[in-house]
Amino acid sequence: MTLTIYTKPAGCFGCTKTKQKFAEAGIAFHEVDVTTNEGAFEYITEELGYSEVPVVVYDKDATENHWSGLNPARIDQIISIETAVAGPVREA
Repeated sequence: MTLTIYTKPAGCFGCTKTKQKFAEAGIAFHEVDVTTNEGAFEYITEELGYSEVPVVVYDKDATENHWSGLNPARIDQIISIETAVAGPVREA
């Protein structure tokens, strides 16, 4: 599983909340600042067709899903999938 969040550093409430929800759930992600990475900016605007951040790209089992903006339902869906994969912690 690969989770990448394309963000900008300041003034992006959706970026902050998206990262916060994944971090609180213990889901690892890679953050890319589109204001300093021209290739990333071109990828989200030209290839994916988005004009706002955050852009979340979730790649699991060679299937890529992505969206733009703060989307709590999609975030919760990924958290559910990833925590179900890990399974419950069992004490010995």
